[in-house]
Amino acid sequence: MYRKLTLLLLLLGSFSSLHAEYLLKESKRIKSKIDRLPKNRVADMKQIPQDPAYYASQIKPFSKSKQKKFDERFNKKYFEPWSLRALDIPEKDFGWEIRFITKKPIYRAKGAIIPAKVYNKWIDNADYDHIDSKKYKAITVRHTNVKALPTSSSFFRDPKKTGEGFPFDYNQNSALHINVPLYISHFSKDKRWAFVRASYSFGWIKTSDLALVSSDFIKTFKNNNYAMVIKDNLRLYHDDKDISIVKLGALFPISKDQKYLVASRDAKGRAHIEKVNVHNPTVIAKKPLPFTAKNVGMLAKEFYGEPYGWGGSYECRDCSATTRDFLGAFGIFLRRNSSKQAEDGDPVSIEGLTKATKKKKIIKDAEPFRSLLYVPGHVVLYLGEYKGEPVIMHTYWGIRKKDRTKLITARTIISSTEPGKERADISEQSKLINTLQSIVNF
Repeated sequence: MYRKLTLLLLLLGSFSSLHAEYLLKESKRIKSKIDRLPKNRVADMKQIPQDPAYYASQIKPFSKSKQKKFDERFNKKYFEPWSLRALDIPEKDFGWEIRFITKKPIYRAKGAIIPAKVYNKWIDNADYDHIDSKKYKAITVRHTNVKALPTSSSFFRDPKKTGEGFPFDYNQNSALHINVPLYISHFSKDKRWAFVRASYSFGWIKTSDLALVSSDFIKTFKNNNYAMVIKDNLRLYHDDKDISIVKLGALFPISKDQKYLVASRDAKGRAHIEKVNVHNPTVIAKKPLPFTAKNVGMLAKEFYGEPYGWGGSYECRDCSATTRDFLGAFGIFLRRNSSKQAEDGDPVSIEGLTKATKKKKIIKDAEPFRSLLYVPGHVVLYLGEYKGEPVIMHTYWGIRKKDRTKLITARTIISSTEPGKERADISEQSKLINTLQSIVNF
C-alpha cells in the first residue's frame, strides 16, 4: 500500500511538472516611495502635445538592410558575456565604488553617516582577491538590480545637499531584465551575491536571481530568433505564482514551435528553459520591431509619465534606461550610461553654438525617434519639431534654478529644449539648450 501511494505521488508530481504553465500577462508596477517624489509641471507640459504619436509622422524609416545591421550588432552585444574567456572591464571603470565610499562620508537616506566598520564589511564581503576566479556563464531568471557592492543597503552623499539623498542611491548601479546573459567573475564571501558582467553593465546581483547555464542551454537559447516585450510592466507567472515584473525591452527567444522561452532556476542553481504562453499576443513582438510611425508612437507612449528611477531603481528608469529600452526594440544597442550612449551612434557636435543656431541644427540634422541629444549626465530622445522648436522626451530629474536647487519633475516628460523658460527663477546658463553638446544619430 505504501509503495502504491508513493508511486501515485510521484506520478502526480510528474503530471503537475509536465503541465506547469509559465504565463506572461499585462500587469502594473507595484507603487512605492518613488511614486511620492515631487511632480512639478512647467508650461511645456501644457502647451506642447504630450502624446508621442503626434510627432511620429516626422520619422524617416530605416532601410531594411540598415536595421538588420543594427539588430545583428544588438544580438552580438547582448550575448557577448557568454563568449568571454576573461573579465574585460577596463581598469579605469573598476574599483570606483571603493574610492567613492572611502574618500568622503556616505550617508543613510535619513542623514546618518555610515561608519567605516559597516562599509569595510561590504568591501571585505566583495572578496576582490578572487576576482575572475570562476568564469561561469549564467542568466538572469527575474528582473534584478545591479549593485556597486554586495549588499542591499543604500548609501548616499549628504542628503542635506541639493541633488543628493533619495533617490540617488550610489549602490544602485543598474537593473537587468529577465533573460539577460551573464559572465560571473566570482562570488561574495557570504555566497549571496555574484559579481557579473552583462551586456551593458557590471556589478553585484543576488545569486538567487541568476542560474548557471550549460552549453546545451546556450545552444537552445541563443537561436537567432528573438522577440522583445513592447508593453511595459508585464508580469511573469508560474502556475499563478508571481515570478517577476517584465519591463519593456526584455528579450525572449522564439522556439521552433513559436513559443517564447524563459530561463528558470532549479534548487541547485542551474538554468532550465521554459516555454511561455502570452495572455495578450500584442504585448510582445519579433525583434527588431519595424520602425514605423505607428510603432514609434505606440512604444514611446509606454515610457511617458514613468517615475524617475535612478539606476533602474524601484522598477523604474532613469534617462539612459529609457533611451536604451526604447531604441532596443528597434534593434539598436545602447550601453548603460549617457556618456557611453553618446559614443554608440554617429555624433554631430553642437557645442558652442548659439541657442538659435543649435535649435536649427537639431531640427536639420537629428532624426525624429532615432536620434539622441546629449549633455554630460543626461541624454534625451529627439521626437521632432513643434512650431519651429525641437521637442524631446526624457526621464528628467529636474530643472536647475538660479539658486542652484532644482524644480523637480522626477518622471519621463515631453518638453522643448528649454523646459521652464517661462519662469523667472530658472537658470539661463543651465537650460538644456545651452548645455547640449551633441546629436547622436542612428
